[in-house]
Amino acid sequence: MKINHLTSSEEQLMNIFWKLNSAYMREIVEHYPEPKPHQNTISTFLKILVEKEFLTTEKEGRIFKYTVAVPFEDYKKFLLRNFLDHYFSGSGSELVKLMLDEKYLKTSDFNQYFEIKTTVVPVDEFSESPKNDPISKFVDEITSDKKIKKKGKKKDKKQGKRSK
Repeated sequence: MKINHLTSSEEQLMNIFWKLNSAYMREIVEHYPEPKPHQNTISTFLKILVEKEFLTTEKEGRIFKYTVAVPFEDYKKFLLRNFLDHYFSGSGSELVKLMLDEKYLKTSDFNQYFEIKTTVVPVDEFSESPKNDPISKFVDEITSDKKIKKKGKKKDKKQGKRSK
């Protein structure tokens, strides 16, 4: 079965069906949030959802009973796949990275899905600092012997000029 996108109005109607699983027109109108659309509008949406194969119909006398043909879980997976393809080049890890960066997920949230084992390794504070770190470069530049000697020479020159 091929699943297609739903408009927001169609999706609103399907949300009612996903809660009820099957219903008659009267029940659908009752569950619709305010402001309720006209019955003809709902009837048109039902017809479209049957054509899109989201709903099936069963005639009982003069009325139809509508039943869900596409479960919510299947539609949710379809939407997620499209979302990943359109915005993350199909990469779930890119989505997770963004969710972590935006703080929608915490790393502790993964504990319920994965057994994460960590090892604590002490870091030597006085080990060689990374050369690409701008702060380390700045500290090295300030504390290097060359700078101290240059400053010392300038002071000697200034003192020598004063004494003359």
